[in-house]
Amino acid sequence: MAEFKSGFIALIGFPNAGKSTLLNRLIGRKVAIVSKKPQTTRTRICGVLTKKDYQMVFVDTPGIHKAHNRLDAYMESVVRNTMHDVDIILYLLDAKMGIREEEADLLKKISKQKIPCVVVLNKIDAIDDQRLNELFDQLDGLARPQLLSAKTGQGTDELLVLLERYLQPGPQYYPDEMLSDQPQAVFAGELIREKALKHLGKEIPHGIGISVERIAHETDKKLMSIDATIFCERESHKGIIIGKGGLRLKKIASEARRDMEELFSCKVYLQLWVKVKQDWRNQHSVLKILGYCDE
Repeated sequence: MAEFKSGFIALIGFPNAGKSTLLNRLIGRKVAIVSKKPQTTRTRICGVLTKKDYQMVFVDTPGIHKAHNRLDAYMESVVRNTMHDVDIILYLLDAKMGIREEEADLLKKISKQKIPCVVVLNKIDAIDDQRLNELFDQLDGLARPQLLSAKTGQGTDELLVLLERYLQPGPQYYPDEMLSDQPQAVFAGELIREKALKHLGKEIPHGIGISVERIAHETDKKLMSIDATIFCERESHKGIIIGKGGLRLKKIASEARRDMEELFSCKVYLQLWVKVKQDWRNQHSVLKILGYCDE
């Protein structure tokens, strides 16, 4: 009988490389929110894939970017710390964007570490053969990438086979049925934020945070009651989030509730409020409430 293997795998890459989409694809269920807007992921989100012979614990990280406030600094520290706390680095490159100079420099640094690094060229469904050859030329001497489309699933089976080769004999960290290490409050808050990202403009999304104040199970866990607040930085943003006659906030809440019901397998009663906290991304007390702070 083959010895059981396990390992923690960090998903690293620049914003919009497709890390969260790939995580959901590999796990087979939604465990990370997805948005076309950059810097969607703010914390480490673990997705657990358990098979007969192995367990892979994927750690989705915020997109790599320069810090402009305390929230950004926290996200930057999440990426940096995760890269040193895992067994394998899975580095995603966006085939549509090409290989940026910063990415090439980072790949050189990672290659000098002792941690195995698997480089993935994602979104190959969106480019032609000529573009693919150009990317191969750019990566020559840096890495031999695995070709992948997280959106369609192309190349994911081959990726799992490769990752399994790097796993070492180890324990099963999580039960078979567990898909993520995140508590229900985190999932609820992230689903609300995903719907807000979907329905808001370019500037406001980076200035919102979600606080889930209460989760209560009622009627033999067939009904879940959730109270949550959307924090924004300006009074004018509050009006935009609520929308005319409260329609935008209702739409955000309605779509988030539907996803929660599917995820939690029960009816959900969601109450959602909007509050203004000026410059909250630089306020340690608010960042701590929202879970974007280690202390």
